Amino acid sequence: MYPEDHFSRWRHGQGHWGDVAPEQWNDWLWQMRHRIVDGQGLEKLMQLTENERQGLMLADEKLAFSLTPHFFNLIDRGDPDCPIRKQVIPRAAEMVVNPEELEDPVGEEKTSPVPRLVHRYPDRVLLLATDRCASYCRYCTRSRLVSGSTGYAFATHFEPALQYIEAHNEVRDVLISGGDPLILSDDKIDHLLKRLRAIEHVEFIRIGTRAPVFMPQRVTDSLCAMLEKYAPIFISLHTNHPRECTQELKQACQKLIRAGCVLGNQSVLLKGVNDTAAIQRSLAHRLLQMGVRPYYLYQCDLITGSAHFRTNVQTGIEIIRELRGFTSGYAIPQYVIDAPGGGGKVPANPQYIQSIDNKTVRMLNWQGDSYEYPQPQ
Repeated sequence: MYPEDHFSRWRHGQGHWGDVAPEQWNDWLWQMRHRIVDGQGLEKLMQLTENERQGLMLADEKLAFSLTPHFFNLIDRGDPDCPIRKQVIPRAAEMVVNPEELEDPVGEEKTSPVPRLVHRYPDRVLLLATDRCASYCRYCTRSRLVSGSTGYAFATHFEPALQYIEAHNEVRDVLISGGDPLILSDDKIDHLLKRLRAIEHVEFIRIGTRAPVFMPQRVTDSLCAMLEKYAPIFISLHTNHPRECTQELKQACQKLIRAGCVLGNQSVLLKGVNDTAAIQRSLAHRLLQMGVRPYYLYQCDLITGSAHFRTNVQTGIEIIRELRGFTSGYAIPQYVIDAPGGGGKVPANPQYIQSIDNKTVRMLNWQGDSYEYPQPQ
């Protein structure tokens, strides 16, 4: 367990890159150019386990390895079980595929009417802006298409997707994801947002990103000025552990909020990373201090090679039970399972209702005490 602390205790600064000029370190393009992209480069910076060496040798067969200098500095190099390390450094277990695992675990391909677009829910679409990320999470739901390792034929243009949205009046909500859309240039993001805001029936624009977590330097004044033109933009961050909530990320979130962005967080429940109520509570409290509302806690999808990351569902339900009543409601995410094969998000909650009929609702509160609520007659 990693206890809660003041943000200053978690500021990592430049670490191994201490001799780099601050203006370079704080340039997100410098962070991108100086990513660690292979085992040889990583081994120069830290001692790897044999499990990790094997994972790195095989990584390009499944999902490329890439790690920004900022995020590398969050790793405890002396701890093979460091929760940051587990998320981004490949392990041999990735190549073990169980019968229930799927390349497309949530059925996006069968609900894709045109390239780069998924239309599963009646009024919402998912627009895949890119197939690249700053760093690659080893449990990635879209590992079939991101990073270029599997030879997936990712469409080069998103104009057909925009034309589809223009032609479908029922679409009021567009989630821009990928890959990570914030690794695109400001001009490309601007073009995409301008096109979407020009569509009268699109009311709600969201961006799903982990770029501010991997490199808070991406949240520049110019990016914020551009986003502010299209406010409100709803941004879903992806933060899994309180150690990721650095002072630098807090500052980036504050800049986005001032630019009219509404921030939420999506976490994935990962074995040995964040699968206790204490860690989830600490993460939620830090997120709220940054102005980020905990939104979803996902059960890990059935992506190929993910068995070593997956907890049982009872673990997630028990975490929510241990949060309810023991912290503020704003700190409690919705625990969901993205139903395999394309069924959509299904809430998985502790059972507080014991029985219900036309006269009485019998229920348990957060302490396990029984109460009754009379139905109107």
